[in-house]
Amino acid sequence: MYIDPDYILVIGMVIGLLAIPALIGAFSESRTPRAAAIMVLISAGLVSVAVLQRPNTYTVKNAPEVFMKVVGEVVN
Repeated sequence: MYIDPDYILVIGMVIGLLAIPALIGAFSESRTPRAAAIMVLISAGLVSVAVLQRPNTYTVKNAPEVFMKVVGEVVN
């Protein structure tokens, strides 16, 4: 089973974005951010896997293009 690295990258970016409110909520309530830390680790792992599969493809500059491509494929 082959999963396109673009999808892996986008899933990693979405999980990373969802970790931000979890981190803020945990810190504002003086709790340990366990769930947010796990989300950050998963996000970093997924992004790393995608970058390792296509080393010279992904940059910060073309990340929005990849994101919109994947969203467009999922919607259609």
